[in-house]
Amino acid sequence: MPDSTSANPELKDRISDTVAQTRNKVTEFGSTAADKIDQTMTSAATGLDSAATAIHQRADYLPGGPKVANAAHSAAEKMSATADFVREHDVSTIVADVESLVKRNPGPSLLFAAAIGFLVGRSLTRD
Repeated sequence: MPDSTSANPELKDRISDTVAQTRNKVTEFGSTAADKIDQTMTSAATGLDSAATAIHQRADYLPGGPKVANAAHSAAEKMSATADFVREHDVSTIVADVESLVKRNPGPSLLFAAAIGFLVGRSLTRD
């Protein structure tokens, strides 16, 4: 019994065209989503820098003395470093880094994902 695609080359061409169009649309969607995430990350980096600057400016006036001021300055420095990291890396690089980390440490990664899932679930089910 002949198969339907060999008996109808037109059908085979239509299927190939549909697959190619779908692949192109998925690629375009992924590219658009990555661009939007990159834009959001740039905004987040700007926000982190602004927050870090504000903390540095107010740290010396916080109650609690030098220990609290030093902790505030340290937190602000970490926020600035995070902002720099976000600016220097695009989404695909970060995703590749996370994939590599998960492959090297599957057990801890699974535990971390379970803990995050649990916390998100708890936050969504609280009344």
